[in-house]
Amino acid sequence: MLEISPADRIKRLPPYLFVAIDRMKQEAIRQGRDIINLGIGDPDIPTPLPIVNRLQQAAANPKNHQYPSSNGMASFRNAVAQWYKNRFDITLDPQNEVLTLIGSKEGIGHTPLALINPGDIALIPSPGYPVYHAGTLFAGGQSYFLPLLEENQFLPDLNAIPQDVAKAAKLLFINYPNNPTGATATESFFKSVVDFAHEYNILICHDAAYSEIFYDGIRPPSFLQTPGARDVGIEFHSLSKTLNMTGWRIGFAVGHAQAIAALHQVKSNLDSGAFQAVQEAGITALESDASLLEGIRKTYQERRDTFLAGLKKLGLKADSPEAGFYIWIKMPQERSSSEWASHFLSKADIVVTPGVGFGASGEGFIRVALTVPKERLAEALNRMEKAGITG
Repeated sequence: MLEISPADRIKRLPPYLFVAIDRMKQEAIRQGRDIINLGIGDPDIPTPLPIVNRLQQAAANPKNHQYPSSNGMASFRNAVAQWYKNRFDITLDPQNEVLTLIGSKEGIGHTPLALINPGDIALIPSPGYPVYHAGTLFAGGQSYFLPLLEENQFLPDLNAIPQDVAKAAKLLFINYPNNPTGATATESFFKSVVDFAHEYNILICHDAAYSEIFYDGIRPPSFLQTPGARDVGIEFHSLSKTLNMTGWRIGFAVGHAQAIAALHQVKSNLDSGAFQAVQEAGITALESDASLLEGIRKTYQERRDTFLAGLKKLGLKADSPEAGFYIWIKMPQERSSSEWASHFLSKADIVVTPGVGFGASGEGFIRVALTVPKERLAEALNRMEKAGITG
């Protein structure tokens, strides 16, 4: 048997967080335990029926059975541009400023390959989505982590970045509404990011996957609405969380035309584009009636309020997120976040995500995803109380 040694870039990767969590969950299920999975942000609400119907019709059309264009159907890119105009009052050129992605994860992971040379620095939030770091490693770049601290409302302190690091950096990843903390960004913060990018000639990569899951009518802005942002940034978006389409793998990148072109060049060499039937369904999603999203947001708000009220009774501290479907819980320091995750599973049959899995600055927290019915959330809270998981 041939002995295979993975490439050094693979050896340097930390274990992918959600694979490890799924392995733990599956083992517990095999043991016959009733597991409440609050670990992975995979919506339990079905994709709206009009989108499913459009996919079924489009999949039956032979024209969609051949290779798609690597940059996406013109009709899908036009729909993205129109959605940005309607939602954010941003006018995009669908030919040069919009790129179809096989989910935003793919585009985020490929962006460092397009723009990072070996040894270049990418500025990456900690805690943050693990793909920012993984994509940088795959490109031979170096990750410089920016702590997202509670006392700074989980916004990075750009002034704390050493000048030599800032001068050597090529990319800055930001993500608001934020995964995992649930924080949202202010207009003044986005302005400071634009100023920072201009000063150090850094491309801003804003991950906006959660912008449409918001509460109390507080609509998160697009980074590209900030004056000057179009000159220094791109934004990643996805239909995965917005309309419960995680398995469909459809998203888009928009913004700076040269960065979009570079990303397209990587994609044209490494993938053959998104299935056209899924893109047609994506058009239906982008053009869908606002009431579809209002119903989804109402469901998540009920779950958020239920869970936060229960945490308060248990004496556990968590800020109320204005957007996204995650609760970032500060845990007692008697255990590490990984130990707490193991404790939740072994003592309460609940899967949660340890904060350290999102980066060193996530230590001391766990993340809960509101992706189960509120009755199951209430059951999880009861189990936590019985297991003595309190503040």
